[in-house]
Amino acid sequence: MAPDHPTLPPVRLPSDAELAREALAAPLLTRAVRLARWAGPETRVGAGGELVDEQLPAAAEALGLAGDEDGEAYASEAWRVAVDTGLVEVHDPEDADDTADGEGPAGSGEEEAGTVTVGENLGLLTAGSPQDVLAIWLDGFDAVFSDAAAPYFDDLDALVGPDGEIDFEALDWDPEGEAEFLEGVLGNLYLLTVTEGGAGDGPVPLPALAASMVVPDDMSEPTDAVLEQVSDAMMRLDEQFRILEPIGLVEYRPVDEALMVEEGEQGTAEAAAPFDDEDVSRYGMVRLTPLGLYGVRARMLEAGLTAPAVGELADKGADVLLDGLAHYPQAAARAETAGWLAARDAATAAGELLAAARGSDPGAPLRRLHAQQALSLVGPDAEPAVREVLGDPELGGLARVWLAERGAADIPAPPESMIFWLAVDTIAAHLDADGDLEELQDLIEGLTGRHGGFFEEVWRVDHPATADVLDAMGRLHRDKPSAKEARKAAFKARSRG
Repeated sequence: MAPDHPTLPPVRLPSDAELAREALAAPLLTRAVRLARWAGPETRVGAGGELVDEQLPAAAEALGLAGDEDGEAYASEAWRVAVDTGLVEVHDPEDADDTADGEGPAGSGEEEAGTVTVGENLGLLTAGSPQDVLAIWLDGFDAVFSDAAAPYFDDLDALVGPDGEIDFEALDWDPEGEAEFLEGVLGNLYLLTVTEGGAGDGPVPLPALAASMVVPDDMSEPTDAVLEQVSDAMMRLDEQFRILEPIGLVEYRPVDEALMVEEGEQGTAEAAAPFDDEDVSRYGMVRLTPLGLYGVRARMLEAGLTAPAVGELADKGADVLLDGLAHYPQAAARAETAGWLAARDAATAAGELLAAARGSDPGAPLRRLHAQQALSLVGPDAEPAVREVLGDPELGGLARVWLAERGAADIPAPPESMIFWLAVDTIAAHLDADGDLEELQDLIEGLTGRHGGFFEEVWRVDHPATADVLDAMGRLHRDKPSAKEARKAAFKARSRG
């Protein structure tokens, strides 16, 4: 559903109770609830569970839309959601008491309508848990997603074959392809929202979203043909987001209808060309609501993707926390860590973090970095646990840093071997974190600058990452003589091994 990311950035979601309130306020679900309460034994439905045409005016009136030219269409849409979410239960027409061999009551040849009763899920919306409400909303989202992925045809009956099935070849429509396209769009929108430095809470311009689905990553300048595809995709998305908005998934500002006229005058490719910032909103703006983030993430999880949410590690062990934080953006990592610490006293938390930070595996340096960052949020009650590891070759340097930052007394001086080991471990962690390049270069140059003869000593460090770290320093150090020294030291480290 999303781009090829083994682990997506973590999303920060409101509580289930807040999300449930949003779900209950979604216009489409609200209408579905009103129709479920309006329906009774006399309400007639067709074989597919849809309201028969004769019932639509009354349904629209029940929604307060009797004077709206689209009132019956809104009623029909809300009814489908009521059926798909179990707010009403449809009884098969063949079970109706007045069925006569599949014909109408007067032998009219028309298929007899069925009846409905209140569904069990209607009561759950008021008496159930927030999770019950969200489960019902997700069913509604699934139903609306299917509607959004389906094309609109004025005369669909003309495309139904003798067997009663829709002729998809005549439609020139690939249902799976259309669903995959919309899944991809929502996945890209999700990624743009949760990625640090991305859209965040702000809206995404529709052209940018369409381009993310159409323009190849290696194409520096889109061709006219590709721009036409972007324009076509924008029009598809404009229709789809109009359908998805009432279920509460997105907030959407539609494409300015005046642009349709302008496109006809300018030509499609020219109209899809880059636009001024002041005009961007005319091309459509969309953002996922918190409920939308929840819904898209749920579909991602169902599809087998790894889509973490901030807060889900709070009840896990320190080892799971530190591994889970490995590629969290800084703000999300801090929020996740704060939630984890809130459930533990300082001494217990510190002991668990330090124990989980040990190891010589490739992921250990980054675990120790996250442990150090987590310990920075722990209060002074953690000091006894920290002092216990002062003699540990892997954790002693980290412990001294923590104590020094708090102005603690009686901090034993570290042996020189521990200083160089900590330097290698710290750089290895930052290399694994894929952070800002300039910050990494500053770290490297700061460490080498504080220690005279750094490269003459560091190649002897008994750390699994020593050679790789020195290779990286040789590539990244902005001082050419120092970079050369780093490469020589890397060669010595490998020769020693």
